[in-house]
Amino acid sequence: MSIQVQALTKIYGTQKAVDGISFTAQPGKVLGFLGPNGAGKSTTMKILTCFIPQTSGQASVCGFDVVTQPLQVTQHIGYLPESNPQYLDMYVKESLMFIANIHRLHNPAKRIAEVIEQTGLGPEQHKQIGQLSKGYRQRVGLAQAIIHDPQVLILDEPTSGLDPNQLVGIRQLIRELGRTKTIILSTHIMQEVEAVCDQVIVINKGKIVADDSLTGLMGQNQNKSLEDIFIQLTNAIIG
Repeated sequence: MSIQVQALTKIYGTQKAVDGISFTAQPGKVLGFLGPNGAGKSTTMKILTCFIPQTSGQASVCGFDVVTQPLQVTQHIGYLPESNPQYLDMYVKESLMFIANIHRLHNPAKRIAEVIEQTGLGPEQHKQIGQLSKGYRQRVGLAQAIIHDPQVLILDEPTSGLDPNQLVGIRQLIRELGRTKTIILSTHIMQEVEAVCDQVIVINKGKIVADDSLTGLMGQNQNKSLEDIFIQLTNAIIG
């Protein structure tokens, strides 16, 4: 398993943001990680990407522990946070070279050209990031996340701000990457999950309330829409 999470808990003061969750994510699959605001999605992602430590429990990425082996974890993971911070005065290619150098890529120019083509940044590659639309900035963030060809991708709202045409391209890219990589995709867009995800986890109030294949989850719920299933699960009272 590329990602293993066991009894993971994160406490802020008196609040359990994440409450003893366990799950696995496998290569060759896209895992949709769903939940309402404040459910614990971003906290879980920050733990997996070594931004914050858990209070208890364990998490590993490609066999490396997120607490004791953070350097190895970050070498095997690509992360696109929801905020997608950027150096707006940098040019697109310049920013990708900056990230490539951080990862010490052997042939950065070749890899940058590949990633620009993959993410559809060709027409905008010579512009400053501050001149780009929100959709293209999102593509730059995705390009930065995959520049070092990581085995695991964690994408937090990756299609935020994209127009319908751009949506199609990014969804196709995520599906293609998901054939060989392990991808965790957090989103509020149910159509996004139906379009690209193989497995679905629903988290509510820090606890996992569903963990199944997309077809299995819909089959167990009389083939209701994913939106209806989500509302039903997240409105339930957690004991």
